[in-house]
Amino acid sequence: QVQVVESGGGLVQPGGSLKLSCVASGNIDSLLYMSWYRQLPGKEREFVARIAINGGANYADSVRGRFIISRDDGKNTGSLQMDNLTPEDIGDYFCRVYVQERRTGPLVDYWGQGTQVIVGS
Repeated sequence: QVQVVESGGGLVQPGGSLKLSCVASGNIDSLLYMSWYRQLPGKEREFVARIAINGGANYADSVRGRFIISRDDGKNTGSLQMDNLTPEDIGDYFCRVYVQERRTGPLVDYWGQGTQVIVGS
């Protein structure tokens, strides 16, 4: 079993920045992808960003140029740096990881419980 925990959410003024962190622990042989999703009020959960084990990243159009996803080499941790936040970014942010629990095992995904981001004055 794998546990995923996000942190770093909170209240920030428009134009401000937050850095979210994601820590995956448990039975992990390889963490191949780390992704961030968000659920805005009254909307379905949506993709924000993803980073692969080789460092390749991709972003949703709505956050490209403002958010940067990263992961720590050799560790099952990563972060999402969010700059120039607007009220449209308000919501719950979730980390999702794709792991192999053993070297020849299948790819399995796990979600965290989320961290809340509020943008306002």
